[in-house]
Amino acid sequence: MQNVKPRRCPWSDSGDILMRDYHDTQWGKPCHDERKLFELLILDNAQAGLSWSCILHKQENYRAAFDNWNIEKIAAYDEHKVAELLQNPGIIRNRMKIAATITNAQIVLQLGGLDKFLWNYVDGKPIINHWEHQEDIPATSTLSDQISKDMKKLGFKFVGSTIVYAYLQSIGIINDHVTWCDFRG
Repeated sequence: MQNVKPRRCPWSDSGDILMRDYHDTQWGKPCHDERKLFELLILDNAQAGLSWSCILHKQENYRAAFDNWNIEKIAAYDEHKVAELLQNPGIIRNRMKIAATITNAQIVLQLGGLDKFLWNYVDGKPIINHWEHQEDIPATSTLSDQISKDMKKLGFKFVGSTIVYAYLQSIGIINDHVTWCDFRG
């Protein structure tokens, strides 16, 4: 009997096991876990100007450095903790991105979480797009433009429309698996 290789979105099939696993198990899958929603927001923030593969390879380092994504602890980080993070070679050592993580944690606490806030934009139902080719998938949308604008008004940092669109894909509000992908779900 011949093994049939699963068909995947082209971006995930480069041979990078972490990218493949992320594609197969997380990307485009609805997420409602507050800690995971925050983690993915911060990882998408960290990715700005870098590759997603780079961030995925640092994900465990981020988890350890940021107290397993304990939002309350992160919201209370002080300059001593920021200095410690700036010395951590396992994460992206960018002062603005670290400061944004703290600010974003504080805002998430004020909101009472991300789940209801984000999923209300789509009445709790994911947007399932029908792209035939990876090249057809946009970098932004009217939805990401609106959420970005609203998040910026609340004081969130590193939430431009392109970052928000990637975030919406990562948490399954937008499912952009190409139509022939076996992991479209």
